[in-house]
Amino acid sequence: MIHDIIQGVEHGRRGRRILVSHNQIAEKAIRLLNAHDIDVFFSPPYDPSDVVAKRAADLKIDGLMVRQGRIDEAVISASPNLKVIAKHGVGVDNVDIAAAAKLGIPVLRAMGSNSRAVAEHTIALVLSLIKEILPLDRAVKSGEWPKPTFIGKDFLGATIGLVGYGGIGRETARMAESLGMEVVVCDPFAPDAAEADGFATSDDIDAMLPALDILSIHCPLTAATRDLIDARRLAMMKNSAVLVNTARGGIVNEAALAEALAAGNVAGAALDSFATEPPAVDNPLWAFNTLIATPHIGGVTYGSADAMAIIAAQHIISVLDGNAPDERSIARPTELSA
Repeated sequence: MIHDIIQGVEHGRRGRRILVSHNQIAEKAIRLLNAHDIDVFFSPPYDPSDVVAKRAADLKIDGLMVRQGRIDEAVISASPNLKVIAKHGVGVDNVDIAAAAKLGIPVLRAMGSNSRAVAEHTIALVLSLIKEILPLDRAVKSGEWPKPTFIGKDFLGATIGLVGYGGIGRETARMAESLGMEVVVCDPFAPDAAEADGFATSDDIDAMLPALDILSIHCPLTAATRDLIDARRLAMMKNSAVLVNTARGGIVNEAALAEALAAGNVAGAALDSFATEPPAVDNPLWAFNTLIATPHIGGVTYGSADAMAIIAAQHIISVLDGNAPDERSIARPTELSA
């Protein structure tokens, strides 16, 4: 693979180069970058950091667009020409922000690019859990017919608690309300935003949990939110409640969740992200038919993929053209690094 990339360099026609930590990005973004004198090269997702670092060094990249895999200090320091890192999305827990800051390299997020997509996926998972779609599907396919004894749950009037009220949380709240759910929000960094939108708020997640039918996570992974939903907090939930995490793995303690599902302390859970990605094939969570797992694709739709790539490309172009990085999009070293 490295040979192929070096060949690509030999045929490069433009004055600047970026590396994308994936096999592809939207064609519109590639055309935009090419039009601004930037060649685009690709590094397969989840390749080891030392392999990605060698590619960055061999290419002498000016910019890095991050999709998947860990971007650590070795990758960030590999090319002396590197001036900007742009995330193809908004979560930056796979980037060593502190290492980038030490080298004066801004890390920029594609803010708002996938809010609608992640909110849609969240609601799809919520409804699948409440309506017990997965257990019913498996029962019928295994030859059972639970119709005589099954009584479904209503989502009309169900209370959904959102931890985090950024762009995704706001979209999720609106969708949940339109379906007849009661929404309550806990976000210490946006105490007035949810109330301004007409939603109830809670200053304390512990106080909120016992009343919830659904808990949905929409906060970033930071030192403060790692293991935010642990055994103690899972025990505070109704045993009829369900949990959805379309934010970041590590916010929900997976071992504690497995124990809660085994004990019947929660009725079900849906995870679109995991502490280690891809998760292990023997993950204890796989034992439960009340657990829905999707491969961190909540924000990946045709529309959001175009938006994420184009916004990331615009950040790269702007910085390489000598402009100051967009202040609203900068990931600060105070956030959790990889």
